[in-house]
Amino acid sequence: MPTPSARSTKTRLVLLGAGSDRARRPEPGTVWLVGAGPGDPELLTVKALKVLGRADVIVHDGLVSAAILDLAPPTARRIDVAKRRSRHTYPQDEINRMLTAFALEGLTVVRLKGGDPFIFGRGGEELEACRSAGISCEVVPGVTSALSAAAAAGAPLTHRGMAQAVTFVTGHAKAGESPDLDWPALARPNQTVVIYMGLAQSGAIATRLMAAGRAGATPALIVENASLPHERRFATTLAEIGRVAAELKGPALLIVGEAMTMAVPSQLEPMAGLRQPRSIGAHS
Repeated sequence: MPTPSARSTKTRLVLLGAGSDRARRPEPGTVWLVGAGPGDPELLTVKALKVLGRADVIVHDGLVSAAILDLAPPTARRIDVAKRRSRHTYPQDEINRMLTAFALEGLTVVRLKGGDPFIFGRGGEELEACRSAGISCEVVPGVTSALSAAAAAGAPLTHRGMAQAVTFVTGHAKAGESPDLDWPALARPNQTVVIYMGLAQSGAIATRLMAAGRAGATPALIVENASLPHERRFATTLAEIGRVAAELKGPALLIVGEAMTMAVPSQLEPMAGLRQPRSIGAHS
């Protein structure tokens, strides 16, 4: 990766070039918002693979695996715009300008995003930016990490008699704060709550859910690095979820709900000294 100063200069040059001499500008290209799935290349959709193979420029998240990036043409320019906690390589506005600038040069631009572009991926903002610039923008959905994590653990997100609804929420908020969510609604029983980006706030989130009425004994599952070779799954309870999460680095999903009792014991990591739901064991 170039140094920050070189990167900023290069980006400004690209944007200036895209805006000059409208008379000689080529026909605009297309921006594709492509879901790369949770990381396993085998979970990439056929359409995503086809679009990736036509890319001139790939603007990708840090969570997109190297194995997926290697499926792109060797001639495609790769730009890593990873957003990580407390450190954003590129501001979102700059990413938006980058996408439209490359497309105005007549290039096929693939915005490759972990999971699905419209599940906490800010894909809607990028779609709006393309529309405002008059750029064609197509969306290719991806397998969001919650689906992969639940499937691998053998714990369905919905299940008759245990979970009549599933809700995806973000655990990301300002530093030191828990997210502003509808806690009473999330605390209702017989539903599954999936919390993205909630590792750092897991204890606070559990406290808010229990204060709103969700039982501390509610089964919970934490899945770290979903779908990747080093994926780990931990069965616990809502009351204990903060203790387990404190030992993890992520990225990880928190899944809370009665259906998590169906997690296959052989697929779980051992957690000596931590209480687990009675029907969920851990292999030795």
